Amino acid sequence: MIPIGQGMLRRALLEYVAHYHLERNHQGLRNELIAPYLASERRDGPITRRPRLGGILNYYERLAA
Repeated sequence: MIPIGQGMLRRALLEYVAHYHLERNHQGLRNELIAPYLASERRDGPITRRPRLGGILNYYERLAA
């Protein structure tokens, strides 16, 4: 990824920070999310993908009932 301009770089960094803090599992926290605001306890149902940075980063979750 090659950002063209300061605005594109800022947006890319904001997307990465959001992914890092909200959607990425952390080994130091027993492989849990830092802030599981969208984490679902469901074990069945369709899985959706939320791409970030044009699909470079992805977050997968089950849909709510």
